[in-house]
Amino acid sequence: DRVLEKFDTYMAQPNTWFNTRYPDLKDQVVAYFSAEFGLHEALPIYSGGLGILSGDHCKSASDIDLPFVGVGLLYNQGYFRQRINSEGIQEAHYERLQFADLPMMPARTPDGQVAIVGVELPGRTVYAKVWQINVGRIKIYLLDTDIEENSPEDRGFSAKLYGGDHEMRIAQEIILGIGGVRALRILGLNPAAFHLNEGHSAFSSLERIRELVGNHGLTFDQAREVVAASTIFTTHTPVPAGNDAFGFDLVERVFSKYWPQLGIGRDEFLALARQEQAGGPPLFSMTILALKLAKTSNGVSELHGEVSRKIWRNVWPGVPVNEIPITSVTNGIHTETWLAPAVGELFDKYVAPDWRGRIEDRELFAKFEKVPDAEVWEIRKRLKREMIAFLRQRIGKQRLNNGESPAKVKAAEELFDPEALTIGFARRFATYKRAALLFRDAGRLAKLINDKNRPIQIVFAGKAHPADNPGKELIRKLAQLAQQEGFSGRVVLVEDYDIGVARYLVQGVDIWLNNPRRPLEASGTSGEKAAANGVLNFSVLDGWWPEGFNGKNGWAIGEERAYKDEEEQDEADAESLYHTLETQIIPLYYDRDAADLPVGWLARVKNAIATLTPQFSTQRMLQDYTNRLYVPATRSGQRFSHNQFELAEKVSAWKGMMSRIWDNIRIEAHPPRLQKAMVGQEIEVVAKLHLGTLDPSNVRVEICHGPMRNGGSLADFDVVP
Repeated sequence: DRVLEKFDTYMAQPNTWFNTRYPDLKDQVVAYFSAEFGLHEALPIYSGGLGILSGDHCKSASDIDLPFVGVGLLYNQGYFRQRINSEGIQEAHYERLQFADLPMMPARTPDGQVAIVGVELPGRTVYAKVWQINVGRIKIYLLDTDIEENSPEDRGFSAKLYGGDHEMRIAQEIILGIGGVRALRILGLNPAAFHLNEGHSAFSSLERIRELVGNHGLTFDQAREVVAASTIFTTHTPVPAGNDAFGFDLVERVFSKYWPQLGIGRDEFLALARQEQAGGPPLFSMTILALKLAKTSNGVSELHGEVSRKIWRNVWPGVPVNEIPITSVTNGIHTETWLAPAVGELFDKYVAPDWRGRIEDRELFAKFEKVPDAEVWEIRKRLKREMIAFLRQRIGKQRLNNGESPAKVKAAEELFDPEALTIGFARRFATYKRAALLFRDAGRLAKLINDKNRPIQIVFAGKAHPADNPGKELIRKLAQLAQQEGFSGRVVLVEDYDIGVARYLVQGVDIWLNNPRRPLEASGTSGEKAAANGVLNFSVLDGWWPEGFNGKNGWAIGEERAYKDEEEQDEADAESLYHTLETQIIPLYYDRDAADLPVGWLARVKNAIATLTPQFSTQRMLQDYTNRLYVPATRSGQRFSHNQFELAEKVSAWKGMMSRIWDNIRIEAHPPRLQKAMVGQEIEVVAKLHLGTLDPSNVRVEICHGPMRNGGSLADFDVVP
């Protein structure tokens, strides 16, 4: 009854963040497309950070009362369950979900019919049933092809997340993108803005163009302007494997009957997503397609925004890197999902009773610095004990399943010392995340682990994609290292990492270790979850951490620099890791006052909670998306659709005109006759423009100035005016 009462109060809040700021847009829905949603471990249709972020995104959309719907696929086998056998080899097992036991229902059309949509694949139509999940005030719609209208092969399209070959993946992405738009239509929804979470759903933009061409008589270029104006695309990874791309032959086979409905031909269609490959044929890149069909694109941290502008600069040839239209919105977490209740009680007592509605308020959370050390330490110790109890049970079960001796199974009951400094490393086992970096000097690490007065212990968890052999090899290597003398009992690898396991770890360890190969970590959010619970981050300055680290709320590994040689980078980062552990982290943790409190350590814990909790919440993130991206996209879409798409026709015609005459424009520059210039001196630069038939009102002249590279190009520059 108490839970229902809290829920009813939540749902009935009258003055929500969105409605008080944008009352005129309360009916303008944002549609959020994602290939995975991580809401809870009971619904395993997520694989890692992307899906968990999507789930947190949806929860905070509900919290601020954003008019919002999610669109995804319902995988009846979800993502794989992981088992690590006695040799350290990852085994993937799939379990069929029982939809009747899950908190969802068939979605229904306005006239009460079960919602089913169809998409065209070569030689047949594939149908998908639409399911509905209620997440507070918002809804998520998931498409399921495992229905009797389909062949056995086609029923398998929604079986597994990230399973199968390229033909399976392109079919899934057609169902997600094209089928997702069609699902919204039959449900009576006409979103004002579309947010594509990664390139998996980029076909949704093509479907919206097809609708405008077929239903309103627009040309492809006109329809493209309308769609791009109201589309936001978020890229999540600079790693090539994370950006889907398909061969032209496959794309032609699947879309040859679709592009005529767009009013374009083969070459124009393929050019929308063409990605050149060194030494190979071009590919059809879903990321490039999404970038070209969205007016607004963003990375997921400030550094990732910079990296993305460099990676995708060829999409805008001739445009300076710092003018590439990719911005950034740094990821956050849904704090209440990941926060230990005991820490929440401290917030109630010392921050404010209404902190849940003000999570993004940095001044408010500064109050946490005043919490008595003894209270913080007591909760940190309790959370570690709870995590260790979980690990003992989990590792004992792993050993039993692997047929290990009764003595070894029994020994799991004594695993880990609640008083020892505990380090956690839990994330997807991709090679760039360098899970084994801590073992680069195994002897040096063993010395730290086995120090009788100041021991450390380490817990690892994470999955490698079933097709990622290097990632699986990392798991095998770690599993075997954990069994070696000097590490056994002090290093554990927990299998089947999911939201439930993550919750114990981000609440219970002392240090959250993160050492990706910079700058390949787009954001990372596990460290944000740890920080909210008083776990200190020890991380490479990549992803979110350069924005969060202040020198007093955790530690940094290495420097903010780029390395040309990976071996040199690994050596430098490993040395920084060991040195910081030996000289700062371990001594600070074990330095106690007369009351046996680690006062210096707790100062960092309190600073981490006070500074990082408000900055890295999805409440702040959703407010950023709303203010900077959703509302502008909504209003832009309205302008381009107004008066029978008048603005779209004008902009399309103007771009066509500029494209036709651009090659006739010449710039005749006259550099200043100066051998040297003094700092602050004004310099006159003269340029003559030969515009031909182009009206001068269409042109703006800028001067780019900065230091020169050896090749004659500008290394960096400022623009005037």
